[in-house]
Amino acid sequence: MSFAVFADGSANLPKSMLDGISLLPCEYTVDGEPQTYWGDVDSFDAHEFYEGLKIGKTVRTSLLNTQLFLSRFGTILTKGTDIIYISMSSGISGTYNAARLAAEELMELYQGRFVHVVDSLGCGFGSGLLAVKAAELSKQGMSARAAADILDQEVPHCCQYFTVDDLSFLKKTGRVSGMTAKIGTVLNIKPVLFGDPTGHIISCAKVRGRRKAIETLVKKYEEKRIKSGEQRICISHGDCLEDAEILAGLVRNITPECPITICQHEPFSGAHVGPGMLGLFFRGTER
Repeated sequence: MSFAVFADGSANLPKSMLDGISLLPCEYTVDGEPQTYWGDVDSFDAHEFYEGLKIGKTVRTSLLNTQLFLSRFGTILTKGTDIIYISMSSGISGTYNAARLAAEELMELYQGRFVHVVDSLGCGFGSGLLAVKAAELSKQGMSARAAADILDQEVPHCCQYFTVDDLSFLKKTGRVSGMTAKIGTVLNIKPVLFGDPTGHIISCAKVRGRRKAIETLVKKYEEKRIKSGEQRICISHGDCLEDAEILAGLVRNITPECPITICQHEPFSGAHVGPGMLGLFFRGTER
């Protein structure tokens, strides 16, 4: 490894994709009780977590603070190793700015060392796939500065489309109004959302029924996908594996040669989209 690669628990990466990547912990509370999520999505009990949200448990998340970055990154820099950190979107969290401030301070302290923070403008696999790319570049022996340029250029091609089953969680985070959530629930309206070019989560479609929402995700993949051997397709779900497998089957009909990774959606951002979240992540021509 020519440089160290960091991500955090929100990257949603299973162990099979973590080679060469160090994860930082995410802090949150469930009904006021502190929890630390270390990024082990394979061991995360999604059913218990999302069932808790269904019965009204309150989950509050905290940004990763500057002190965490100073501590973890400083240990690496003292060994003479440069760092690239793939951050969750600056459009949904202050974590990116906290990491950027730490990077600036550390590069002043460790003259000659390089710390770069990539604003993924995404979350979940939207940042996780960039971390996998970073680890591959490090294994190839590329310098951190050269890799940083490649990763920043790759961000606009990281497509992430998702739908939710319960609009109340988006209402809590201000993504939809209370009236929209109420009407949507009564009429069985399902929004299809995506991470836009500024890293904010916005709606790109509103359809009636879960099946139509899944088909709309597939349509976005068909429209936006880059036709290359580098295509990685990932699906995450908020305790709705059956729907995830339906989505995967429809995507395979389009590109049967491309492997698909399916896993549960981590709790840090999962608290904001709720049970029934279903997301499709891939490399596209544009967001």
